[in-house]
Amino acid sequence: MFSIDEVASALHNREFFLEYLPTMSLADKRCTGAESLIRWRKGAEVVPPMAFIPGIENTPLSGPITYWVIDTIAQELRSWLLEQDNVHISINVPPEIFGRGGLAYASKNSRLEDVADKLILEVTERGILDSLGVAGINAANEKKMLIALDDMDIKNQNLYVLSRVPANIVKLDKSFVDEMLRPDWSSQKIASISSLIRNGDLCVIAEGVETAEQVKILMAAGVQEAQGWYFSPSLSASDFMTFYAAHQ
Repeated sequence: MFSIDEVASALHNREFFLEYLPTMSLADKRCTGAESLIRWRKGAEVVPPMAFIPGIENTPLSGPITYWVIDTIAQELRSWLLEQDNVHISINVPPEIFGRGGLAYASKNSRLEDVADKLILEVTERGILDSLGVAGINAANEKKMLIALDDMDIKNQNLYVLSRVPANIVKLDKSFVDEMLRPDWSSQKIASISSLIRNGDLCVIAEGVETAEQVKILMAAGVQEAQGWYFSPSLSASDFMTFYAAHQ
């Protein structure tokens, strides 16, 4: 794990870059958008996000990193997003910066606010949203941004978070999707997903989909969208726009 000082230095030295992981509609295999993912080019290697992102959660650096992501999306995709009708780009937002003003300021300053209705703000269920955070999410909803709860584990649904946050999307954690390939996996485990979709009026996105069998199971449960190497790896901005055009 890298130190906060090392990550801060990387941000200052412009060593970060973004890739975009396509999101696909399972019903018609159409690309509906992408999740923005931060990458760190450290010398000749690319550092995986899990090697540094957990270390900056709930630190003063979580805000600047998120604002850098917003600025970069604006630089790379804003003009393109203005020309599209039915596409969404998601941004991972730490719970601790919701409602503090920085998110709104960064969006306005970068002019990404001009395409607010095409943005999805992803907040992990690992974080605890305080009253300011919930207020910040409500404000984002008023600007027609969508809210996604990330890393949800259906085995232990965080119903408290679902009850407090006006979420439009729930993302199934990759660990749950991986279980579908185990010999002892039971199709009964998918029933909770179907119930969530029917009763919650939510869009469910499965993460980490790698096989046709997983796609089959998810479709049978009514899961609407998915991400993963079965469809595409994460792509540069230009490659993502090309991919999107080819999957309409």
